[in-house]
Amino acid sequence: MSERPDEPNQAPDAESLLPIDEHIEEGHDAEGRKVRHRGIYLLPNLFTTANLFAGFYSIISSMSAQAALSAGDSAGASRYFAFAAIAIFVAMVLDGLDGRVARMTNTQSAFGAEYDSLSDMVAFGVAPALLAFGWALGDMGKVGWMVAFIYVAGAALRLARFNTQVGKADKRYFIGLASPAAAGVVAGVVWAFSDYGIQGSKMSFLVALLVAAAGMLMVSNIKYNSFKELDLKGRVPFVAILAVVLVFAVVFSDPPRILLLVFLAYAASGPVQYLLRLRRR
Repeated sequence: MSERPDEPNQAPDAESLLPIDEHIEEGHDAEGRKVRHRGIYLLPNLFTTANLFAGFYSIISSMSAQAALSAGDSAGASRYFAFAAIAIFVAMVLDGLDGRVARMTNTQSAFGAEYDSLSDMVAFGVAPALLAFGWALGDMGKVGWMVAFIYVAGAALRLARFNTQVGKADKRYFIGLASPAAAGVVAGVVWAFSDYGIQGSKMSFLVALLVAAAGMLMVSNIKYNSFKELDLKGRVPFVAILAVVLVFAVVFSDPPRILLLVFLAYAASGPVQYLLRLRRR
């Protein structure tokens, strides 16, 4: 990210070199001298760090799965691939919590936004691509790693575009498939079929299509509903609580398959709505 000072020929002073969004409090020491305590907000950044850790753990699990495959341990490889996919879904939950915690505690900051974006790149950009490559795309040679890179580049571009549109775009919609949703498609495919004991090498072509499509949807101009207009703080009918409980019950009845269907449906909803709008014109 380039810096754009108001006076480019003027050397920045010491204060301008402080980390962005650093929280500063003033006080006095034992001798009565004014002192400044510097730091960053801890609570929301703990959730972001946990998100980053989940993405890192997914990468490690994908590497462990490949090592197990090389050793001829297909059962162990399936287990590690499942761990890698689950870690990505855990990262999604943590990613959804850090922003809400920051808003609830009034600790939003530029530092937190940048840190969140970098963590998302690991958890929803690099980790899903390595998971797909290790499970299915590796057998396709150069085509496989090119498809994986298309996904990584799509995630990076999607996050960069999102950062530049903060406060400008309509909050009701995402422009392009959000990176967590794209990661959900990839992780859902691997988890669901690994749970059945199906090897990715038998589905290389299908996985390549899904991964490439997810990467391209992230950088598309197709609108997706963000659901940010939902008011979770206001009063809701009692039936809404029952609906939430029912949704959780359905998901927990068969997490791999249900989550895969949910994210596939969401990924397809954008192109479907786009085609319907074209038809009405």
